[in-house]
Amino acid sequence: MVSKNQLCVKRSLLSGAGQGLFTKTNIPKRSLIVEYKGKISDWKAFKDFAANGYLFYVNRNYVINALPYKKALARYANDAKGLTRLKGMVNNSEYVIEGRKVYIKSIRTILAGEEILVAYGKEYWDIIRENGKDESSSHQL
Repeated sequence: MVSKNQLCVKRSLLSGAGQGLFTKTNIPKRSLIVEYKGKISDWKAFKDFAANGYLFYVNRNYVINALPYKKALARYANDAKGLTRLKGMVNNSEYVIEGRKVYIKSIRTILAGEEILVAYGKEYWDIIRENGKDESSSHQL
């Protein structure tokens, strides 16, 4: 796993995305970068998804809510295929679920200074569009 000291949060390169997650050092392909951390609940606890885009849905009994955890670095990773796209920017990472933990893992070598970008999934963006939200900084279902 990449050390927290190798990551930083600063303004995203994606327009309207707010903050983004960046690496200070090269990250080799297939490396676990950071764990998606937050409060664990079941899906029933979230009646209004639109009010919280920082949920990672593992299954109906296991949902990670990163909204109240500003120090949880994975919540700052944006999706290059979101509502606002920047030509030439593509996702360089993916989410992987290992048991009850969720990680962001590199799908190619990520160079020092690059923003870590990960696909949120079609369902996420369908819900955002349906709710009329224009927040590409929110996170995975």
